[in-house]
Amino acid sequence: MKYFSLNHKSPKTSFKQAVINGIAPDKGLYFPENIPQLEHDFFEKIENYSNQEIAFKVIKPFIENEIPDEKLKEIIAETLSFDFPTIKVNETTYSLELFHGPTMAFKDVGAYFMARCLGYFNHIDKSSHSTVLVATSGDTGGAVASGFLGVEGVQVVILYPSGKVSDIQEKQLTTLGQNINALEIDGVFDDCQDMVKIAFLDEDFRELNLTSANSINIARWLPQMFYYFFAYKQLKHLGKELVVSVPSGNFGNICAGMLAQKMGLPIKQFIASTNINDTVPNYLNTGNYELRNSKPTISNAMDVGNPSNFIRIKELFEQSFSDLKQGLKSYSFTDAQTKEAMKELYNEYDYIADPHGAVGYLGLEKYKSEEKTNSEVGVFLETAHPCKFIDVVESTLNLKVEIPHKIAEIIDKKKVSVKAKSYEDLKAFLLNK
Repeated sequence: MKYFSLNHKSPKTSFKQAVINGIAPDKGLYFPENIPQLEHDFFEKIENYSNQEIAFKVIKPFIENEIPDEKLKEIIAETLSFDFPTIKVNETTYSLELFHGPTMAFKDVGAYFMARCLGYFNHIDKSSHSTVLVATSGDTGGAVASGFLGVEGVQVVILYPSGKVSDIQEKQLTTLGQNINALEIDGVFDDCQDMVKIAFLDEDFRELNLTSANSINIARWLPQMFYYFFAYKQLKHLGKELVVSVPSGNFGNICAGMLAQKMGLPIKQFIASTNINDTVPNYLNTGNYELRNSKPTISNAMDVGNPSNFIRIKELFEQSFSDLKQGLKSYSFTDAQTKEAMKELYNEYDYIADPHGAVGYLGLEKYKSEEKTNSEVGVFLETAHPCKFIDVVESTLNLKVEIPHKIAEIIDKKKVSVKAKSYEDLKAFLLNK
């Protein structure tokens, strides 16, 4: 499998080089040159396979022989060391819980998979080293910090917007030390992401071997496909078509799901559910893609005004707006609506959702109200444990959220971060590392 740049000005490259580069030399995102098709028999018998067997089957065509099978299986086993349960909310609605990993957020899978792939490539090339530069609006930072902690030959620099991530999210990315460095940026997530993009253009960083651990990196993006296969495996026995609503910020997660769909996974419809940062819903309604400054919300991991992965979604539909409009529904919701959804889930179904999961639920309910069909089962993704947004959850639902041990053990640790106001601050930090 080769990968090409979506800017179409760089040569095709291998999985290994695409992972190491992060983005192509022409600054385009990498995309596989073809989409493998999985045989019908695999889906017919999917309930007979373990999650690790499913993941190997799904990811192998994208890596081929660049990582030996036994090593790839080892990487997958370390990545998928926890459960991905579907929880019944009502007769037609399920929550796919993706927060049972080390940092209690869905991004653990992509971060751990990428860290181990990059660690393997550094191991076989003893002189190799990398600097992972990543922007976070919330959960990416903690997942990357945990996934890359202690990985040989890798330094990690995480940029996050000051005062715009939850206290627990901040502790997860600022308390680990070792090879993990946190830069607290005076701005919003888009400012952090813009700094990362500028750094990749900076010739002064050539010797740092910069790569990204955002979902723009294929090793972060591709393994997110696993979630959708796991959901189908668990719900196949219902005998109904699946509709999946994904809380969407940078659009990497939903893009991975749509790639799985293109590989043959039987999902009828994808829904991109957003908060008031509505660049994509507005585009699908008007045909005009207007970049906007991100606005802060209680679902902060989705506070993205310029979603990087949307260009990959357009490529999946071969740049056809009409086909994309059919294949993707997208709705945006306010904080007030999000809180009402959290209350509805708790009061009517005894389900505690974080703000992101609540947005996913809202998107699913909106779709159902428009389509008026009973022949489908809906799944919304619950992407983070409610304790990670404890202030919002407790004040909205008037309850006390139990803090799991893996979160409680970091709360009292000392935060260590470096304040940065500009790209020049970031550049000085990187050159002095």
